[in-house]
Amino acid sequence: MQIRTLLFVIILAAIATLAALNWTTFNTPTDLWLGVATVQAPLGLVMLGLTALLAAFFLALFIQLQSYSLLESRRHTKELQVQRERADQAEASRYTELRQFVELEMRAIDKQNLELRGTVLDRLDRLDTGIATAIEQSGNTVAAHIGELEDRLERGNNGITPNRLA
Repeated sequence: MQIRTLLFVIILAAIATLAALNWTTFNTPTDLWLGVATVQAPLGLVMLGLTALLAAFFLALFIQLQSYSLLESRRHTKELQVQRERADQAEASRYTELRQFVELEMRAIDKQNLELRGTVLDRLDRLDTGIATAIEQSGNTVAAHIGELEDRLERGNNGITPNRLA
């Protein structure tokens, strides 16, 4: 129980106890001046009635405030849910945009890799052709040198052929 409720119950119990203990005094009729006229009524019961009316008014006010607070809380909860849904949708759209951007970049990188691969393969083909040509020229040069050496050896031996290793 909250302290306010407990305090309210204690005050209400004190009023009820005071009225029960002094019931005869509460019921004793008295002259009451109402501002325009005088009436004969028990002052205790009038005061007790006014106290009950005041308690009923504050109880109604309390119930109204609680219901207003509850309705306001529900409205805030609904608004919060709407905002959460909007945030989730915005986040999902950002993820979609990011995925599209990454896919676009990956396609660009793949295209660039294909172009580079073609360029590298063309260059390797040219290098292969160049190396084959250089080997052929080196072979021709070596054959020419060997032929020249054989000619010199033949001229130097005056017709004697050198022993060849078989």
